[in-house]
Amino acid sequence: MPTITVFGYGPTGYVEQQVEGPQDIPKFVEEWPMIWVNVDGLGDRDVLQQLGTMFELHRLALEDVVGVHQRPKVDQYGEQLFFVARMVYRTDEIVTEQISMFLGEDYLLTFQEREAGDCFEPVRDRIRKGYGRVRNNGSDFLAYCLIDALVDAYFPIIETYGDHLEELEDEVLDAPTQQIVGEIHQARRDLLVLRRAIWPLREAINSVLRDRESNFTQETRVYLRDCYDHTIQILDLVEAYRELVSDLMDVYLSSLSTKLNEVMRVLTVIATIFIPLTFVTSLYGMNFNTQTSPWNMPELNWVFGYPMVILIMLAMALGQLYFFWRRGWLGTTLDTKDKTRDKKDRR
Repeated sequence: MPTITVFGYGPTGYVEQQVEGPQDIPKFVEEWPMIWVNVDGLGDRDVLQQLGTMFELHRLALEDVVGVHQRPKVDQYGEQLFFVARMVYRTDEIVTEQISMFLGEDYLLTFQEREAGDCFEPVRDRIRKGYGRVRNNGSDFLAYCLIDALVDAYFPIIETYGDHLEELEDEVLDAPTQQIVGEIHQARRDLLVLRRAIWPLREAINSVLRDRESNFTQETRVYLRDCYDHTIQILDLVEAYRELVSDLMDVYLSSLSTKLNEVMRVLTVIATIFIPLTFVTSLYGMNFNTQTSPWNMPELNWVFGYPMVILIMLAMALGQLYFFWRRGWLGTTLDTKDKTRDKKDRR
């Protein structure tokens, strides 16, 4: 259900009150030069219709308020500016919430999906304590402050993602597991959500800057240009992190391929060693009768025949290991050669 909070303020003071319904708002309009009406929750159709009638909101704009999957955009309805943005916060994944603003001459009407906290508390504190220029300016400057707070809320989340991607990179290089694949895919989805939220927001702010007939004064556009620069910085970070996520997946697949090659190399070495040994043991397992013919394996009757075969097999195995080591097919030699190459490259 909607919760309506009204801020009425001017250069000399302010009032903040949670009202029971739209019928309590007109008294603030009469007493204060500027009001900010914030609605948390969109679950009561009658309340929304009463607010639409009171502030003369366009019907299409009200439909966009209720349809909370809108892209950030800006529309001009007569003397009223309708601005849509997406507020972002993080739980187990990135979640966005639609913020709808109606900017009039002496009022600002904002709608939020739910009463679960927002990033506008610093703006409320400035109104309460009289800091900055909020009380001395109109609704366009208040709208700028809210947009600026909304854009700045992206930076801490993106910074945490930067730290998270560094941890994932270390895990991929040190001990890649199947769980890391899920974390990489989740990071890719979250970054895509951020990109879909900030890219159209940049275009919406830019359209306000280009439109000389909008509700924002020339002085406020100077401040709004700073928001536009911040959106560009956020987009650059998001694109950089998306490329890093793609590289992490490539590194993970490369690590798996390298580990598989190492396992296959060890198994190949073991199999190669046992091939001649298997030949020797199978040769002497034919059991030809030596009494029938003197050519039937006479070494079976030697006193030291068995120790001799064992020594020959041991010598063959050691000889092959030495040959593999000299060729660089064993792991230690390969690592040593790789380090030698790295030192030469650095020089």
